[in-house]
Amino acid sequence: MISLETFQLDPKVPGTLQSRIQQLIAQGILNGRFRPGDRLPSSRQLARHLGVSRITVTLAYTELVADDYLTARPRSGYIVSANAPEASVFTALSANHSTVDWADKLGPAVPSLGLIKPADWANYRYNFIYGQADPTLFDTANWRLCALQALGKKDFTALTADQYDQDDPLLLDFITRQTLPRRGILAGPDEVLLTLGAQNALWLTAQTLLTPDKHAVIEDPGYPSLRAILQQRGCRLTPLAVDSDGLDPATIPPCDVVYVTPSHQCPTTATMPAARRQALLDQAEALDFLIVEDDYDFEMSFLRPPFPALKSLDRGGRVIHIGSFSKSIFPGLRLGYLVGPAPFIAQARALRAQVLRHPPGLMQRTTAYFLSLGHYDALIRRMSRAYLERRRELDSAIATHGLEVAGQGTYGGSSIWLRARGVDTTELAAGLRSQGVLIEPGAPFFAANGPDAGHLPGATQAVRREPTPPTEFYRLAYSSIPVGRIAEGVGLVRQEIAS
Repeated sequence: MISLETFQLDPKVPGTLQSRIQQLIAQGILNGRFRPGDRLPSSRQLARHLGVSRITVTLAYTELVADDYLTARPRSGYIVSANAPEASVFTALSANHSTVDWADKLGPAVPSLGLIKPADWANYRYNFIYGQADPTLFDTANWRLCALQALGKKDFTALTADQYDQDDPLLLDFITRQTLPRRGILAGPDEVLLTLGAQNALWLTAQTLLTPDKHAVIEDPGYPSLRAILQQRGCRLTPLAVDSDGLDPATIPPCDVVYVTPSHQCPTTATMPAARRQALLDQAEALDFLIVEDDYDFEMSFLRPPFPALKSLDRGGRVIHIGSFSKSIFPGLRLGYLVGPAPFIAQARALRAQVLRHPPGLMQRTTAYFLSLGHYDALIRRMSRAYLERRRELDSAIATHGLEVAGQGTYGGSSIWLRARGVDTTELAAGLRSQGVLIEPGAPFFAANGPDAGHLPGATQAVRREPTPPTEFYRLAYSSIPVGRIAEGVGLVRQEIAS
């Protein structure tokens, strides 16, 4: 039933009490607050609430029934009619008109994330969009059981208490004893902080390590959301070109923080070899900078065993490691972690407490059970088998149709970076959508052509290794598309490029 508190008569509105009540209900329907099937309070309840006679409310309801705004049902009272006029967007906008000059009130504009993924991506037959969960692979039944276990009486405190700045000890214990050692990392509880995904972890590093007078280096092409975070922070920003082995340490200038994706470079999928990783650490010591390692997608190394994390080679405490369960479990989980020296984690923990306290207790405890009971490892094995099959099918289709590969991770991952010479892939993507094909244009990944590229504070652009316009690149992911549709989808991409 629509809450009584929703109904308030404005004394400034002219007309009789009956007409004002009619107008109040009609406007609620027209602006979308009251929807077909919603039940209104009884005439007695509404009359008592508004301080008017019951006959006044009854007459108002009767008129609204006559105009087909409401329907009267025996023993159910009055409900919004299925034939009521549709909500008007213009009415809703006019009702919320603001006289505030928001351009004057707001601070600097927040940069766009750059990557636009249609909300109805799952309805496209050939969905090559990155990072979405595949319902055919996810273990829904066991996740539900873990959630029910987390809701039990035994876990009441973990579920309901305000932990202030602390994390679920059960989840922390699994991460420190199981997850991190797989990456070659040994860390204590005071060196790990849970976050709302890798995105939140990147934001915490920027807020903790950088100020407007400091200097950060990022990969180019690289993760657009990271670039947006650093732009908003206002620090000096230098994008450095990557090659087939990722970021070249020899090109790094004196700076304060370097952000890298050594396991699967975003978006080229290149894996940084061991010698280059050691050179990066040596350069960090020589120039006295810190390294933030985004270790996304490391679980998806199904072609060969993954390299140990860069953090595992760190002897000077210069590497901040970021991991996430959002890619390997499902994106909506929004659960990741930071690993670093205790002084850094303490500072990041204090900042997180000011903004959001801690990730929701239910999500933490459910994830802890899902991991500790072995369901997570089983999920990773299932995903790896499916990704391997899809990757082989995608490799075959790309070779058959003669598409040019610009980067394909030799360890696995869930996407391939391609190039269409002489083609603007933003236009290519638009043409393919009408055919049920979704691809990701490469322009947003480049600092030169990405969103808000002209607003890099004090930015210096490294010289690229080739003068190729970055509009020629695009990404095909295979995390969600069924294997039987890959070849046909790649064929449509090839036809659109040719046309």
